[in-house]
Amino acid sequence: MQLSVPGVEQAVSTEEWQVRTDLAALYRLVARFGWDDLVFTHITARVPGDGHHFLINPYGLLYDEMRASNMVKIDLQGNKVMDSPFEINPAGFVVHSAVHEVREDAGCVIHWHSKAGVAVSAQKNGLLPISQQATLPLASIAYHDYEGIAVDEEERQTLQRDLGDKMFYILRNHGLLVVGHSVADAFLSMYILETACQIQLAAQSGGSELIHVGQAIIDDTARTAAAATRGMGGNIAWPALLRRLDREDPSFRE
Repeated sequence: MQLSVPGVEQAVSTEEWQVRTDLAALYRLVARFGWDDLVFTHITARVPGDGHHFLINPYGLLYDEMRASNMVKIDLQGNKVMDSPFEINPAGFVVHSAVHEVREDAGCVIHWHSKAGVAVSAQKNGLLPISQQATLPLASIAYHDYEGIAVDEEERQTLQRDLGDKMFYILRNHGLLVVGHSVADAFLSMYILETACQIQLAAQSGGSELIHVGQAIIDDTARTAAAATRGMGGNIAWPALLRRLDREDPSFRE
């Protein structure tokens, strides 16, 4: 099976190709860290300067098969707006298009079903303020009750209502979702949220009483996080991650 699609780089803008490359890299990183779920979760990125068009992964490909050229460009109705030999997953379209439709700041949306994320999503109290990693998500978090596999267009409205202007989203009994201004920002945010979930499960397994971080610290997280990343957000780590991928397998750039 041919995974690269010839001619795409020449057919799109330089800005779109960069987003395609970053998005393919992000898929590879998720696979590398073991947070993929066969072919069943999705990451989307808005196409620069192209209205409400965004890029999504081909349905049926593994995350480590993603390439810049095989990202599928679709509109908010799920229609392909550029020829592609690949199809998309309707459930992925429902969740991601709901976010992109109402959030102009959503340059990238990540959703996955990691074991730790689903486990925390099933806990009544959700994410707990018990780690430094949890303070950033808790400063901007929303929850959405489970409505079954997300193939129903009507769920778009409740997804949008519950998310509001938050950047971190826990889908009850389902998994995690983050909104990022860029691919790099989204990855760092989801990395932190996933780590917070893993820490929570590890801490709970110890059986001891847990110490909670105060609300004042959580409220100040945006300022302290900006200081820690020197105002660069996800870009503080993104170039190093790309270098790692280039050393291991640069085919994501095809």
